Amino acid sequence: MNWNQFYNTAYNWILTVGPRIVFGIIFFIAGLWLVRKLKNWLNHHLLKKNIASSVRPFLLNLITISLQIMLVLGFMQIVGIRMTVFAAAIGAFGVAAGLALSGTLQNFTSGVLILLLKPFRVGDNVIAQSYEGTVHSIQIFFTVIKTFDNRTVIMPNSKLSNEIIVNLSREGKRRMDIEFKFGFGTDFNTVKQSLEKSVDAEVGLLKEPARRVGVSSVEPDGYKVILNVWAPSHGFNDVKLLLQQRIMDDLKSSGIKLPGT
Repeated sequence: MNWNQFYNTAYNWILTVGPRIVFGIIFFIAGLWLVRKLKNWLNHHLLKKNIASSVRPFLLNLITISLQIMLVLGFMQIVGIRMTVFAAAIGAFGVAAGLALSGTLQNFTSGVLILLLKPFRVGDNVIAQSYEGTVHSIQIFFTVIKTFDNRTVIMPNSKLSNEIIVNLSREGKRRMDIEFKFGFGTDFNTVKQSLEKSVDAEVGLLKEPARRVGVSSVEPDGYKVILNVWAPSHGFNDVKLLLQQRIMDDLKSSGIKLPGT
């Protein structure tokens, strides 16, 4: 074995490749330090922005892992490792995974958007996919809704982000519309006084916005009276049931005949 030739080859290789390796190591260590600093800054920034606790660790890990992968690729490029084979393998794997997990990825993306944009929150009353209930939890892939008759509905997030959602709690109050029909022999002012008496006695209703009582339509066999009142979003149905019962009792006690009686 020609040791002189070996030493010369090794010496030339060190002179040629050595600086790139040293620079790559320095680049890699500095990059890890910057990624760690950025992760701490992002964590503090996300806390200030009140990002949901369920999505905050995911976002931090996603950003951190992405930066670390870029750092490794940058190190390999500086050192001189060819990326052709790696790029082809990663591309093939990405295509296969995307096709296999298209539905799951759609739910995942929708979950992130829901947690970031907050079209509804835990505790809100919503109508989604013909189900009305309270949002129990929001996960990355699905949302759990408990209906008012105590059913648990597990709904994929893609259904919630791509279709209409009615948020019943967002504004904090809802308008209640109650309509009655009376014959022309029934005096409207008497009906109005009875309805206003019922509204004043129901403590679950809001004073503002103001109530409205009026004739909604006139028909050949009578007229319809509509009552508009406002109630808090939470407990809306309970207040409506109590008010309707009170209205019927007050109308009867005022001597007003209800349809069918």
